[in-house]
Amino acid sequence: MRHAAPGTRTLRQATGALGAVALMALGAAPAVAADPAPTPHLVLGEMAPRVDGLKPGGTYDVPVSFTNTGTAALDKVYLQYSVTRGLSHTELPSNCIRYDVGSYDELPEKSYAICEFDQPVEPGVVYAPEKALTLNVLDYALHDELRVVVDADGSLPGDENGVPVPGTGPAVKLVEKPDATPAEPGSGEHEGWDDANVSVNAENTADLQLSAGKLSGKVGDTVSLEVKLTNAGPGWVLGELDNSVTKVRVTIPAGTTVTKAAPCTKVGAGVYECGTAQRWLKENAVERRTFKLRIDKAVTGAKASAKLTGQARPYDKNPENDSLEIPLDVTGGSSGNGGGSAGTDGGSSSSTGGDSGTSTSGGSGSDGGSTTSGGSSATGTSGSSTTANGDLASTGSGAALPLAGAAAAAVAVGAGAVLVVRRRRSAQQ
Repeated sequence: MRHAAPGTRTLRQATGALGAVALMALGAAPAVAADPAPTPHLVLGEMAPRVDGLKPGGTYDVPVSFTNTGTAALDKVYLQYSVTRGLSHTELPSNCIRYDVGSYDELPEKSYAICEFDQPVEPGVVYAPEKALTLNVLDYALHDELRVVVDADGSLPGDENGVPVPGTGPAVKLVEKPDATPAEPGSGEHEGWDDANVSVNAENTADLQLSAGKLSGKVGDTVSLEVKLTNAGPGWVLGELDNSVTKVRVTIPAGTTVTKAAPCTKVGAGVYECGTAQRWLKENAVERRTFKLRIDKAVTGAKASAKLTGQARPYDKNPENDSLEIPLDVTGGSSGNGGGSAGTDGGSSSSTGGDSGTSTSGGSGSDGGSTTSGGSSATGTSGSSTTANGDLASTGSGAALPLAGAAAAAVAVGAGAVLVVRRRRSAQQ
């Protein structure tokens, strides 16, 4: 898919279309078009798909080179670097601009640096910036994503992503790399651009931990079982696309019936599995999953339990707080509200109900309950809907936003026509 929302390209194409319509409306014959310019072909040099061992508080220089594999020189080339929140751009050269983009759908917040190199780029020659772009590795970095794009037309992130911030450092030029092997003509996967994705990993940890309040009441009472998942940091956790960071398996105590459940997946009698609201958990983020339980009868030793399951968590070095038990303390006699027969998951249970919740950690909570976070606050929120299975929120098409585009009128005798160009935001990584 295209590397960024093609805002400038869309307007350029729309303007050309409007001009053609205007000529037709006026009955004018368009001039014979000149031979089209050769299609540019750009191919990035090889980049390692994974970088390990970076130190929080340190830096990382991005090694980038590319070849013009076309048949003609290019007048201008752009390099684009996007990073997730555990990495940040240092001072940028004056021929670069930065965009900070909030999270939406399943995409975390990112920062873009787009650098323009206004100089000839000859075919068959390997080029690289004379000074590599440097990234800061932040204290909460753990698993982060870097994307590099070389482009011939300078497409930018969507217009709704905020004000660009120009670089203030000395401008950087491209230099030839005579010792490097040029990419072969026809080796590129795209016309006019190429990209590379790199997993950037810091030597850091993140302590995911479970906690819950006391559980007590009389027979016939309806009580709340709230299980909290906290990322105590110091690292934020970015999981795989379309997957929960982790899952919490909750078992309901004997002698109770679920009257209202968090929208988690029911995996057995009285057993539910709850995913995270998004595929990331920021440092100090807290997610809550709440069940309403009716106490049907007192059962000796009855207790609820919760434990972390799902993806492996090699970054979590403290397994002692990955599970817990919550004893059910049945006090006094019946409250007079009706006991009913015992059952750990009666007919009134609902696995798709649940308390609605809000999220301040970069997306809407898909599993009910509320989500809060500390550390850096998110710069955007998800427009995704909740799901009944407790996994990640459905992306749908909620992030598509209309943008008013160019308009032009083609005037004929006694009548006029107005065309309005609209585009949809293209959500790219």
